[in-house]
Amino acid sequence: MSDYICIGVPYYLGEALAERREVAALRDSGIADELDAEWVDIAPDFAAHKDPVVAVNWALAEAIQTHAPKTPVVFANDCTSCLGVVKGLEAHSPAILWYDSHGDFNTPETTPSGFLGGMPLAALVGRGNQQLMRGLQLAPIAEADIVISDVRNLDPQEGVMLRESQVAIHETLRELDAAPLPDKPLYIHFDTDVVDCAEMPAMSYPEPGGPTLDESIESLRIALEKRRIAAVLFSLWNSTLPGADEAMSATLRLVRALKQTADSR
Repeated sequence: MSDYICIGVPYYLGEALAERREVAALRDSGIADELDAEWVDIAPDFAAHKDPVVAVNWALAEAIQTHAPKTPVVFANDCTSCLGVVKGLEAHSPAILWYDSHGDFNTPETTPSGFLGGMPLAALVGRGNQQLMRGLQLAPIAEADIVISDVRNLDPQEGVMLRESQVAIHETLRELDAAPLPDKPLYIHFDTDVVDCAEMPAMSYPEPGGPTLDESIESLRIALEKRRIAAVLFSLWNSTLPGADEAMSATLRLVRALKQTADSR
């Protein structure tokens, strides 16, 4: 029996966009079969929640809890789905390993753009607008339980706030791989834009200069060997952009690292 459950979250900031086909493409790729896992697409109850992002994250949390103790492998269109993962894992009090080229540590007061997708990590630790956290009845987690790596694009005030926080920041994957991780079950949040865009194209917000795909796979493998994994989330490419097929192939290689690491133990 598989240790995994694959969960699709085909929503972008609470909205189902017909042109965004990343989650469907991964479902149709057969990756769940490769993991010997069931695939589940969430079914949000938008009528029950005023905020569609809350509705999506409640549905994700419920899917995780329904399929416990299987390890969820979540495929999402944006990083706000981290809230539903943490809610679903609430009983485990996980630490978070956050791979991302962006900090996602803005608040309504620091963001130059107002983009909600740039705020979820700050929200998780109780900073900024807590509307989504209250909607999920989710208490903030400790900053010291978060490790972030290879962030290379921070808005000015966001950068100050992140560096002054208790979040452990590693500038490179090499630095991360050599460092200890919190002694807790680990939720790995992997935004695929952390990989250099030469190998991971079709990103809505590409950031050149990141690690290679092989380096990223090796870093995932090391993290998987260090700690018990409570969940993994992959925040995906944009299927409307050039290079989407290449990005999917690269993402599948990352996902396969889960099974390869488990099989090697």
